[in-house]
Amino acid sequence: MLFKNILAAAAMVTTAFAAPVEEKRQSRKLKWFGINESGAEFGEANFTGVYGKEFIWYDLNTVDQFIAQGVNVFRLNFLMERLTPGSLTGSLDPLYLGNLTQQVNYITGKGAYAMIQPHNYGRFLGNIITDTAGFKTWWTNVAAPFKDNELVVFDTNNEYHDMDQTLVFNLNQAAIDGVRAAGATKQYITPEGNSWTGAWTWISSGNGASLVDLKDPQDKLIYQMHQYLDTDGSGTHAECVSATIFSERLKAATQWLKDNKKQGVIGEFAAGVNDQCIAALQDGLTYLGQNSDVWWGAMWWAAGPWWGDYIFSIEPTTGPAWTGILPKIKSYFVS
Repeated sequence: MLFKNILAAAAMVTTAFAAPVEEKRQSRKLKWFGINESGAEFGEANFTGVYGKEFIWYDLNTVDQFIAQGVNVFRLNFLMERLTPGSLTGSLDPLYLGNLTQQVNYITGKGAYAMIQPHNYGRFLGNIITDTAGFKTWWTNVAAPFKDNELVVFDTNNEYHDMDQTLVFNLNQAAIDGVRAAGATKQYITPEGNSWTGAWTWISSGNGASLVDLKDPQDKLIYQMHQYLDTDGSGTHAECVSATIFSERLKAATQWLKDNKKQGVIGEFAAGVNDQCIAALQDGLTYLGQNSDVWWGAMWWAAGPWWGDYIFSIEPTTGPAWTGILPKIKSYFVS
């Protein structure tokens, strides 16, 4: 995008928003049909980065194309270090904030949800975040510009991993407290778990036992889990274990949500363009629909202008998943 309009975008947060997409479109089988926009977090080896060379923001022209397919949630990946350079409690960078604000305003202006998602794995400048007070301040500062936009969703952090379980709990609670301290009281918050927040390891990792006690005075928590369908659940292989692996890997987490009266969302999922994976995707999405009392929906990984021929790219109109997957799964989200 052109930087000449960034400062104006950063200073302006839209106060009049369109009705949510699901209210304007055909009926929904699941509340959220989402995609991940990925690229603003690229170039992690250089936390400063050069726009257009090491990282990129998202093509707003594709938002309308996704919405036309029924998408109503955009998970916006970015780096904490570029938003508050050098410090958790530092000032917000006006250019990077301006880009984020422009994305959020465009998406929510279309009636869709914009998920603000630091893609940091519980780290800052390469180190595990242990300063929970500073993390709360970071979230208070970041949430404040968006506190009046009800279509913003706050994702505490992407895929905590290899961390002390109590610390993961404390960071999630600090993020929740920080968002609410900013005056953002109407938005949903999606806490994530340790061990890459996998649905299939939600119980065995200890996430279920510890994160059940998170508190939100607004009672608007939606636990975010990720689930890939390859042998190790890493999302690095085009092949899927079986035609039923998606639903199988969701069952323990589903029972946890039901037993504890919680709500969940699959924040990342993907599979290759082949018959077995398509069958697995359809089976898993059917299962989510059958359990829509606890599951809000799912978000595909990933879109973004720099993904090229990446096996899971859903970027219009040349991404393999745009033509090979999207037409075969969208009916599981919308009628």
